[in-house]
Amino acid sequence: MTSVAPDVPRDAGHAPPPQPAAEVARLRSTFASGRTRDLGWRLRQLAGIERLLAEREAEIAAALQADLGRSAHYAWLGDIASSKAEAAFARSHLRRWAHRRHTRLPLAMQPGRAYYQYEPLGVVLVIGPWNYPVYLTLGPLIGALAAGNCVVVKPSEFAPASSALLARVLPDYLDTDAIAVLEGDAAISQELLAQDLDHVLFTGGTEVGRKVMQAASARLTPVTLELGGKSPVIVAADADLGVAARRIAWTKLLNSGQTCIAPDYVLVESSVRDELVQRIRATVTEFQSGEPAGQRIVNARQLDRIGQLLDGSGGSVVSGGGVDREAQTIEPTIVVDPDAASPLMSEEIFGPVLPVLTVASVHAAIEFVNARPKPLALYLFTGSRAVKETVLTSTSSGGVVINHVAMHCLVPQLPFGGVGNSGTGAYHGEWGFQTFSHRKAVLSKPAKPDPSLMYPPYTEAKKKLMRRFF
Repeated sequence: MTSVAPDVPRDAGHAPPPQPAAEVARLRSTFASGRTRDLGWRLRQLAGIERLLAEREAEIAAALQADLGRSAHYAWLGDIASSKAEAAFARSHLRRWAHRRHTRLPLAMQPGRAYYQYEPLGVVLVIGPWNYPVYLTLGPLIGALAAGNCVVVKPSEFAPASSALLARVLPDYLDTDAIAVLEGDAAISQELLAQDLDHVLFTGGTEVGRKVMQAASARLTPVTLELGGKSPVIVAADADLGVAARRIAWTKLLNSGQTCIAPDYVLVESSVRDELVQRIRATVTEFQSGEPAGQRIVNARQLDRIGQLLDGSGGSVVSGGGVDREAQTIEPTIVVDPDAASPLMSEEIFGPVLPVLTVASVHAAIEFVNARPKPLALYLFTGSRAVKETVLTSTSSGGVVINHVAMHCLVPQLPFGGVGNSGTGAYHGEWGFQTFSHRKAVLSKPAKPDPSLMYPPYTEAKKKLMRRFF
């Protein structure tokens, strides 16, 4: 979900280097013992994550402040409350998810019983990102533990304070025989991917996601890739423009726009373009009242990249645009009608810059979206059921939100994931449990009856009967 790897992280100090092969072997031994299959064990791990988030809130907030400049309130909103809700939901529903599911048999297979049951995969790897380093690391971990796996957690080295915190506190709340936290850079990830793992969930940018999939393919390790992309907002002429402006501005400003499902750009019908832009500008001014003019960007490399996107965008900067390299901030910026072929409109922005493009109609907006890679999310503001259905059936994206932005990721009853370049696979809630489980089919037949019809020699009469029943 991150777009570009930031600068080199801080020195790891004098801690002994992690040993991926040894850690995976250790977890493999734990899994072979069978302890993680027990539902009681799984429930205790989920409760442990809930306790961690409650008892270490101040430490988590401090780490996020150090890494991303995020306030304590937004640390609670973006990483703590959402993670705690995910763990609580999994703990409340785990017994039902894990229950054996019976199904009917066709006549030719009777008598007998058929069912499927979920079993843990084994030892899985969760590679977290830097932009929501707690939520987007613990979320997959919750699904993996609910499914009964042993887990290697690899936090992002580009959120060093959060990475160090997870490495320090997770062992205080989880079974250390079944969970390992390995800090380090890309070399550690590569070494982990070279091990015999049973699943990998990676959250990050599309280009790195390709490398993860390529590395995993050498051992046929299945992967879930939670990536990014340019998530569009379509604003129809009949939309409530005040609501649209508030919701677009709020979610774009969260975490300085460094959110995988942030609204990347807006496509608005020409008849309401000017009013929508004016409302978004006013809303940003209102929301930023009392705040610094610029929003913190994770590091200088990301800041320079966003600045370059602005410089070559074309269009009109109608609000913001200031870049302070010393403070490592950029002002919330609105660009009206940038060049559709510019890097601003081809690269994921991952910052507080919002392009607004004028379109003649909702159909023109659909054509614009469909001419580009499939996004992680698509947002639509409209009061028309017909427009809603048209957009839903005419576009492809990881998820869709009608008359809001980004809120689908907070609904554990919905799968969360991408499609095409924006990712593969999904998790959250039961979908996370299923991602980290094997759905095993079971057919149980009695020894009797054992009709000779099934066995050779096949007479003409037998063949006729078999064609009738099968």
